[in-house]
Amino acid sequence: MTNKYVYLFNEGNASMKNLLGGKGANLAEMTNIGIPVPFGFTVTTEVCNKYYEDGKKISDDIMSQIYDSLTKLEESTGKKFGDNSNPLLVSVRSGSRVSMPGMMDTILNLGLNDVAVEAMAGLTNNPRFAYDSYRRFIQMFSDVVMNVEKRLFENKIDELKERKGVEIDTDLTADDLKELVGEFKELYKKEKGEEFPSDPKIQLMDSIAAVFRSWDNPRAIVYRRMNDYPGEWGTAVNVQEMVFGNKGETSGTGVVFSRNPANGDNEIYGEYLMNAQGEDVVAGIRTPLPISKLKDQNPTIYKEFEDIVNKLESHYKDMQDMEITIEEGKLYFLQTRNGKRTAQAALKIAVDLVEEGMLSKEQAILKVEPKQLDTLLHPAFYTEDLKKAVPIGKGLPASPGAACGKIAFTADEAKDRNALGEDVVLVRLETSPEDIEGMVAAKGILTVRGGMTSHAAVVARGMGTCCVAGCGTIKVDEKKRTVEVNGKVYTDEDFISIDGTSGNVYGEKIKTVTPEILGHFAIFMGWADEIRKLKVRANADSPKDAEQAVEFGAEGVGLCRTEHMFFAEDRIMAVRQMITSNDLEQRKVALDKILPMQKADFIGIYEALEGKPVTIRLLDPPLHEFLPSAETDIKELANEMGITFDELQSTVQELHEFNPMMGHRGCRLAVSYPEIAEMQARAIIEAAIEVKKNKGYDIVPEIMIPLVGEIKELKYVKDVIVNTVKKVIEENGVTLEYKVGTMIEIPRAALTADEIAKEAEFFSFGTNDLTQMTFGFSRDDAAKFLGAYYDKKIYEQDPFAKLDQTGVGALIKIAVEKGRSTRPDIHLGICGEHGGDPSSIEFCHNIGLDYVSCSPFRVPLARLAAAQAQVKQPR
Repeated sequence: MTNKYVYLFNEGNASMKNLLGGKGANLAEMTNIGIPVPFGFTVTTEVCNKYYEDGKKISDDIMSQIYDSLTKLEESTGKKFGDNSNPLLVSVRSGSRVSMPGMMDTILNLGLNDVAVEAMAGLTNNPRFAYDSYRRFIQMFSDVVMNVEKRLFENKIDELKERKGVEIDTDLTADDLKELVGEFKELYKKEKGEEFPSDPKIQLMDSIAAVFRSWDNPRAIVYRRMNDYPGEWGTAVNVQEMVFGNKGETSGTGVVFSRNPANGDNEIYGEYLMNAQGEDVVAGIRTPLPISKLKDQNPTIYKEFEDIVNKLESHYKDMQDMEITIEEGKLYFLQTRNGKRTAQAALKIAVDLVEEGMLSKEQAILKVEPKQLDTLLHPAFYTEDLKKAVPIGKGLPASPGAACGKIAFTADEAKDRNALGEDVVLVRLETSPEDIEGMVAAKGILTVRGGMTSHAAVVARGMGTCCVAGCGTIKVDEKKRTVEVNGKVYTDEDFISIDGTSGNVYGEKIKTVTPEILGHFAIFMGWADEIRKLKVRANADSPKDAEQAVEFGAEGVGLCRTEHMFFAEDRIMAVRQMITSNDLEQRKVALDKILPMQKADFIGIYEALEGKPVTIRLLDPPLHEFLPSAETDIKELANEMGITFDELQSTVQELHEFNPMMGHRGCRLAVSYPEIAEMQARAIIEAAIEVKKNKGYDIVPEIMIPLVGEIKELKYVKDVIVNTVKKVIEENGVTLEYKVGTMIEIPRAALTADEIAKEAEFFSFGTNDLTQMTFGFSRDDAAKFLGAYYDKKIYEQDPFAKLDQTGVGALIKIAVEKGRSTRPDIHLGICGEHGGDPSSIEFCHNIGLDYVSCSPFRVPLARLAAAQAQVKQPR
C-alpha cells in the first residue's frame, strides 16, 4: 500500500502535528471545529525528509498525491488553476511541528499568469487588485524560489513611485501596476535567462520544493540550534486557497493574539491593515493599526472575530497567535498557534490560566519555556540613572527588558563585535529573517519601521531580547553608518540604551541592575518547586555567588571550585611560592599562608548557604596555570619572590605539558603533593566547625576528589583527607558529619563505578570533561571545527552545551547503575555546564539523579526544567 503523504484539511487533527506540522495540524483542527478557514491540503514532514534523501527531488508518487489533492481543492472551491474565467490562487507556506516565525519561506498568490490575472481583473471588477497580486507573486516567487534578490524588485517599485510622483504603494494605479508587472518579468528574464514560469503546476511544485529547502536555510539552522529543534523533524508544506486582504477598503489582514504577548494582560492584542496582504503587517513596511480600531470600523466583523478568538483560546487552553484576512467583508482565519510571548507574559498567562480554571498547575508548568526565565534575571536599568536620562526617541515597546551598547548597523557587524566582547545594540530600518545571528548577538534591537508583530518584535520576544520597534523619530543611514535624532548624529562609537518596556530610546550609557523574583514569577516557581523531584544546586566559588544562588532558589552548592579562590590578588603570590617550592618544608610554609584564606572563603560560603549542602572540589587545574608565561612577567615574579630568573623559568618549563587538560591535574596533584589536599581538607573542616559554633548551622561538608579514574588513587587521596579531618575534629573536640566523594569525568571511572563506589559516598558527574574525553576533542579548541560539523550535519548541537545522551549519557547511565549496585544510597548529581540545559536536566531526572548544579543565574531555569521533567515522566 502506498504511503499517504498529502492530507486535506478535513482529514487531519491537532494530534498530528509531528506529521502535518503545527500549522497544518491546527488548520485541520480549526476546519473540524467550524472556524472559517480557506480550504487546502498539507504535504507532510515525511516528504521533507524524503526530499533531501532523494537528492532534493519530489518523487513521482508524491507529485501524484499533490495533484490529486489539488483536484479536490478545485472541486471544493469551484475554481481552477490557471483558468481564464475563475482561476484558483493558493498560498504555499511552511509549517514545522514548532513555531519558527520568519525562519522559513512563504509564497502567496500562486497560480497567476497573464491569462489568470485578466480573469481575476474581470471577475472582481478590480484590475488594480489583480495586478497588485500578480506583481507580489512575481516578486515573492523570484526571491524565495529562484533566488533573485528582493532588493532589485523593491528598487523597481521605488523608481516607479518616483516617476509617478506618489509616496506609498497603494497610490499606484492599476495601469502603474501593470507596467510594474512587465518590468518585473523583464528583470526576471535578465537575471535567470528564461521567461517567468506561466504554468501554475510548475509554479506549485517549484514552490513546495523551495519551502523544503528553506528548512535548511542558514537562519532556520541557527534558530533550530538555538532552540534545540532537531533537523530530522523537517517541515510540512501547506497549500491553501488564497483569500485577499488587498481587494480594497472592505478587505484587510491582521496578526492578532488572544492575550498581550508582551505583558500577558487578558486582552485581545494585535494589529491590522486594510487593503493589504499578510506580509505587509509582519514585514514592517507599513505601520498598522491596533486591532481595537476594527471595533469602530466594522463592529459586526469585530464581534465575529472576538468570538472566534475566545473559542480558539478555550479550545487550545493557551494564548493563541492568529493570522486573519477579511475579504470584502468576510472574515477568515489563516492560522492559529500557541503564541510566542515574553517571559513576563508567559508567567502571567500561566498563572492566570490556572486561576481561571482553564489549566492545572502541572499543565501550566509546561506552558513556559525554561530558557525564557534567563531573560528575567538579566539587568534592568538602574532607577536613579533612568530618572536623570532624557529619551531621544520613543518607539513601540516590542520586547521588555533593558539593553545598552554601542550602535551596530548590520547583523554581521553585531555578531563580529559581540565575538570580540563588545556590547552592541542592533539598529536597523527593519530586520529580516536573515538577521537572526546578529539579533542573537546583540544586547538589544532597535528598528525604525514595523509594529508590535513585525519580524523584529516576534523574534526578539521569542529570544527574550530587548526590542524597541517602529521608532520613526530616528533616521538611520546604513550606508553612512549614522543615526540622526533632532539634528544630532550618532555613530558606531556611540552608546545607546533602549527600554523594551516603555519604548524609550536614550542616546547615552545607562547603568543596569539585577531584578528580583516577585509576583507571578514567585507564584509560578513555587508551583515548580512543589512538583519537581530533582533538587537544584548552583556552581558557586565565592560567598557572593552563593548568596545569589540562594536568592534564585538554589538548594545548595553542587560545585565549589577551590582553584578560583587561588587567583585572587592577595593570595596568588603565596600560591606561586607553593608551586615553586624546592622541597616539602618550603611548600608547607606557603600552604600555611594559603590556609586561613581558604578557610575564610569557606566560612563565607557556609554562612551564605545557611546550612544548605555544599560540595567542595579539591584543587583541579594543572599548576602551570598559576604561573606567568611571558619573559617579562617571569622576571617580575622572580624579583618579587627573591629567586633568580633562571630558577623560576626552569620551574615554569618543568611544569609545561603538551596536553595539560589530560596531564598533571585533579587527584594526580594530591597524589604527588598530598600536603595540598591536607591543607584544603583542614580549611574545609575548620570552617564548618567555626560556622556551626558561631551561627548554629549544621554544616555537612561534601569533599570532592576530581579526575579519578582508578579506585586506588581515590583511596589514597581519600585516606589523606580522612586522616586530616580526624585530626581537626580531635583538636576541636567536636563531632561533625562529612562526606567524601568523587567527580566522574573520565570514561574509565564511569565504566568501573561499582569499584569506585566502594570508596565514594557520592558521585558528581563533571560532564564538561566527560564530554571532552568521550569525544576525544578539546572543548577549548572544538570551536575551530564544530562550525564545519554543523554545516555538514555531522552534529546539530554543541555537545558541550547540550548533553550527548547517546554516548556521554550512556556512560552516565552505566555509572549510575554500577554505583548503586555497590552503594544503594549513593548520592548522585551533575555539575557540568549541562546542569543548566533543559533537555539535559530532563535526562538527569529520567535516569534518577538526585540533583543538578548550574550557574546561579540558571537556577530558576533548572527548577522549571526539573518540574517539567516530573510532569512528563513522574518518578
